[in-house]
Amino acid sequence: MKNIINKIVYGSLTFALSSCIANYDNINTEPYQAPDLSPDGYALGSAMNNLAGCVISPDVNTAQFTDCLLGGPLGGYFADSNAGFTETISNFNPKDDWSRVFLKSDKIIPTLYSNLKQIEIVSQNTKDPVPFAIAKVIKVAAMHRVSDAYGPIPYSRIGANGEIATPYDSQEVTYDTFFNELDESIKILNEHSNEQLVPTADYVYKGNVKQWIRFANSLKLRLAIRISYVNPLKSKQMAEEAVNPANGGVIESNVDNAAWNYFETSQNPIYVATRYNQVQDSETGGDTHAAADIICYMNGYKDNRRAKFFTLSEWKDIDYVGMRRGIVIPELKTIGRKYSGVNISPTSPLYWMNAAEVAFLRAEGAAVFNFDMGGTAETFYNQGIRLSFEQWGADGAEAYLNNSENKPEPYVDPAGTNTYSDQISNITIKWDESATPEEKQERIIVQKWIANWELGNEAWADFRRTGYPKLIPVKENKSGGIVDSEKGARRMPYPLDEYVSNRENVEYAIANYLNGPDNMATNVWWASKK
Repeated sequence: MKNIINKIVYGSLTFALSSCIANYDNINTEPYQAPDLSPDGYALGSAMNNLAGCVISPDVNTAQFTDCLLGGPLGGYFADSNAGFTETISNFNPKDDWSRVFLKSDKIIPTLYSNLKQIEIVSQNTKDPVPFAIAKVIKVAAMHRVSDAYGPIPYSRIGANGEIATPYDSQEVTYDTFFNELDESIKILNEHSNEQLVPTADYVYKGNVKQWIRFANSLKLRLAIRISYVNPLKSKQMAEEAVNPANGGVIESNVDNAAWNYFETSQNPIYVATRYNQVQDSETGGDTHAAADIICYMNGYKDNRRAKFFTLSEWKDIDYVGMRRGIVIPELKTIGRKYSGVNISPTSPLYWMNAAEVAFLRAEGAAVFNFDMGGTAETFYNQGIRLSFEQWGADGAEAYLNNSENKPEPYVDPAGTNTYSDQISNITIKWDESATPEEKQERIIVQKWIANWELGNEAWADFRRTGYPKLIPVKENKSGGIVDSEKGARRMPYPLDEYVSNRENVEYAIANYLNGPDNMATNVWWASKK
């Protein structure tokens, strides 16, 4: 991405910028030092697009580690399917190279902060706050994934002195900063809601500021519900502010889905990563296949979205069957190839957030926490199902949401080695207003989980926060007794390099902020449900 220069003219109702050429080939060589910059459209366009690539990276190796090998499996969506993988996040014994990426990849934090600085300079030079306000929304979208992976992280002081080896913030302070940054951006964007970025500077919303407002409020709602157990009062305040129409509204239509639609001349990194080492005549996948968990739920529900999510299996008379996570991985050429793969195209966008998720967030806020979400839990729940079916182009939403009989099916491994015969969950689909808040929460989270397909880190966050969806436990737990197979990994350990380059700060954070040892079994701050 750093080598792509976009010819941009930034326009609004009040000004336009002249164009000239800037070279960003070396943007990451000095990640915290912005290059010489003139206030021109090239600078803004290149920086905005590089910044967007920090949420889910277009770099295939980075996206593979953060989303295919970490979030995807821990969220119950993906299963590792390369038999050469023996030290994995799924088995709770990952190499440092696997678990360090969110915090140490130069494609995330360094790229984020260097481009954020460029956008800030452009906004100052042009006296227009809109680009920097949007940039801060993207910053939160990217950095909450980092914090949710580790807990306390360096955040508020990153880049202040041009260094990455800075003190940590507690996760509570980090989340407070997220809310402050979102509130500042929402206020500015509402004051300039009729302005417009030139579309080639914005591959998410084509420059539509009103849509950025709706995404910012929706992101605020996501983070508000995230802290619902650890800080219920602030959760309620932030959630109710987010859905208040006076603040610009939230995503309610698939037209407003936040998706980085950049892959016309390059390939979607999740598509590429799931097909690494693919067997030549196979259509199912390579290093990553679909997980047994989500297919068991969707098979049991007879969910018409299956054809949109998964490739057909190669097992005789079985359309969709996933691979169990956390196993001794079978040989791909003979056995592994037969399981269903991830159905994604080279040009598919990278989704950040969808309208269905927002509806389910509102449903949970109303049903479980008694927040004022602007409607009833049942209405939002049914709306979430309808929106998801619409998003994926599947029919049968009304019959599906009215089904009160179907349940997830047990996992029968066609290879006969990794069957899990217990009933994963007894939760049905149709809304039941008489159910307990706990049952309502499971019902909401399961449907939200299905609707958030591919957003593995978000699914993992919900699993840690609520205990739902119930997942098939890991079979080969290689953590040495540290991680509970049922509870799964609760966070990632800090990169080993932090103990070398940032030792004093990381040890202080562990002693004062983490509330447990630096391993995969310690809960992050917001995962506090009793």
